[in-house]
Amino acid sequence: MAKKTYGTILIGDEERIGRSYEKFLAQPIDQEFPMDGEDGYSANQTTIGKPVAITGPGTFFGNAQRTLRFEPSPAGGWFFHRQDLVAAMPILVSVNNIWTTVRNIVLCSGSPHNYMRMVEHIIALKVGMGVDNVMIRVDSGDPPLFDRGSADLVEAIESAGIVSSQRPATCLTVKEPVTIEGPNGSFLTFLPAEGKSCKLFVDCAVDFKSAIGKQRIRFPVTGSIFKQGAFARTNTTLWKMIFSKTIGQIFADVRNLGYTTKNIQVAGRWRYINKPGFIHNGKSLEPAWHRAALDLLAAIALIDRGRLAGTIISYKSGHALDVQMIKELYQRDLFLEM
Repeated sequence: MAKKTYGTILIGDEERIGRSYEKFLAQPIDQEFPMDGEDGYSANQTTIGKPVAITGPGTFFGNAQRTLRFEPSPAGGWFFHRQDLVAAMPILVSVNNIWTTVRNIVLCSGSPHNYMRMVEHIIALKVGMGVDNVMIRVDSGDPPLFDRGSADLVEAIESAGIVSSQRPATCLTVKEPVTIEGPNGSFLTFLPAEGKSCKLFVDCAVDFKSAIGKQRIRFPVTGSIFKQGAFARTNTTLWKMIFSKTIGQIFADVRNLGYTTKNIQVAGRWRYINKPGFIHNGKSLEPAWHRAALDLLAAIALIDRGRLAGTIISYKSGHALDVQMIKELYQRDLFLEM
């Protein structure tokens, strides 16, 4: 494998990355969209046209109802504002406010009590729908979990409308091709944009030792494609689902989980336990779409300097590796304003 394919290695071993690249390239593409389509995003900064609220059962406290209230904002970026904490400051959606990525992306600012858990399925809308500036009022640090992935949130934003300001949006790309390596043969590569095009492309592959197996999708990030991908639920193993409903009940961070067979795709070793979605040519691609549209794009949303353009190649990556890449790009000053 020619080094030029993956560029400068920021973290990892070149020989191992080369072997992983060979496996990635050998993996067939299960679904691909034309890469020359228009993204439909405004060239100026955007926000929503009016406030809109959406309520659902809590992710970590399933018996509670949690509400997100999206509001127009002139300020640059996305913010979460905890209404249940006295004098809490809004939390900017930024890589600088990452608290942990162990199981999901958790943001925190100031006091350790001022946090927001599992934000990835929310903030992915920033990139996927092309909405630059939003204030989200929340009633706790526990977000709602819906039966249709993030489709309910997409529909809420659509009902509010997306409006453009007079300020041009800033478009960024990476200065050069860069790659970081993760565990179990995973890697993440960012390639610069071609010319002056402020478009983002994704080539994402997953490989699970379960019914999910190997999946690979390629697409340009557009509003219409993201809307389709937003329906993808997160996935878990049958063992983890059984654990959460049995032995896990003795653990405080598990016993109240709002996971059900409706809002989570459950994969056994050889088959899906509940009905899979995103069937394409007889194969469920829901895990790949969830990974690409709602997890990977959430990490891109942590870039608080503008919109990212270029190509992202993701192979067996996850939250920790995604966020590590964004941190490396910041720390090494590898962003270039177009």
